[in-house]
Amino acid sequence: MAALGTLGTVGSLGTGCSRVSAASGVEGGDLLGRLRAQGVVRLGIAGEIPQGFIDKDGELTGEAPELARVIFKRLGVDRVQPVPTEFGSLIPGLNSQQFDVVAAGMYVNPERCEQVIFADPDYQMLDSFIVRKGNPKDLHNYRDIVEKKARLATGAGYAEIQYAVEAGYKESDLLIVPDQVAGLNAVEAGRVDAFAGTAVTARLVVKKSAKAEATKAFAPLVDGKPHVDGGAFAFRLTETRLRDAFNVELHKMKKSGEVFRILRPFGFTRAEMTDLTAKELCGG
Repeated sequence: MAALGTLGTVGSLGTGCSRVSAASGVEGGDLLGRLRAQGVVRLGIAGEIPQGFIDKDGELTGEAPELARVIFKRLGVDRVQPVPTEFGSLIPGLNSQQFDVVAAGMYVNPERCEQVIFADPDYQMLDSFIVRKGNPKDLHNYRDIVEKKARLATGAGYAEIQYAVEAGYKESDLLIVPDQVAGLNAVEAGRVDAFAGTAVTARLVVKKSAKAEATKAFAPLVDGKPHVDGGAFAFRLTETRLRDAFNVELHKMKKSGEVFRILRPFGFTRAEMTDLTAKELCGG
């Protein structure tokens, strides 16, 4: 995903939980049973507003952690514990057992599906640019960026890197910043003409800016066709049992409307609720 709040150190939040080899020998993995016994699940977050972040009071919040709280409680795990890291470190951190699940609204794509398994998406999302007020370069999609030789920034590990490159933007010309707040700052300071991120991120981050605005949401092109992304929780490849149990509860909450009620306070709209599946986004 494109993908911010206060970041802590990974190590400081990972203590107290014994690490067990991912290859447990139990078909489908035994993590769910261990989490129930421990009473706590460690969530990998990327400090990104509104997906998962630490608020000004030092509390974990965001669409993914709030959804995780409800689902894991129903799975018999009472507490969630944040493990903040950079977005690009989420999958390596998950696979090295620094945390138990990625709860960062991560986009599901074929490359990531080779490294982790995903629950079905809890939301779908289009892209948007953060630009200076009035959008002086009239930028509305990645082709505009290329044709107008605009300077573009995006976040480390973001899917938007691929979308810009596919449109013909030279990857080495991209300004890679830590998060959307840094992207907003780069636009306001005139270092770039646009920052590419998710539509919900762009909408939220410009609210308090007197110098920047968000463009209308648009679908990036993948293989020449408009593409809609889906954000989801990620699990280690061995932990199909936990992923499947998580999906059961997630689908119940989608059907009841509870997913939307949880996500709505974080800026998500009904149009961003989804029936997309991880299987179709993984390309299988």
